[in-house]
Amino acid sequence: MKVYESDLDYLEKNSNKIAKSDLAVNDLVLVHTQQSVYSIRVLENDYYAVSGGWFDRTDMSPMKTTIVGCTWGGSAIATDLVAACGQYVEFGNRVRTSKVRKICVIPSGRKN
Repeated sequence: MKVYESDLDYLEKNSNKIAKSDLAVNDLVLVHTQQSVYSIRVLENDYYAVSGGWFDRTDMSPMKTTIVGCTWGGSAIATDLVAACGQYVEFGNRVRTSKVRKICVIPSGRKN
């Protein structure tokens, strides 16, 4: 992993995709898709608390689930990613987002 002056420098330079390994417990990832906004809080043991989009529409927010990874829409999936612009996020409950347009990460140590 490349070293930047701060976490925010790293995230700014790599905001088109976010790897699971780049996140720490309690980090917050905001994923803007073509149709919704998802709030993803990192939990322990590869779990996430997810709100927004489908989870809000079905009154299941926040839902504790896993993230399978990101896909271009076919069967191939990048299991190391939480979100990637232009791709779809697939959650452990088989929900798949519309295409990701923007990703914003708020590291746990930087919240007000």
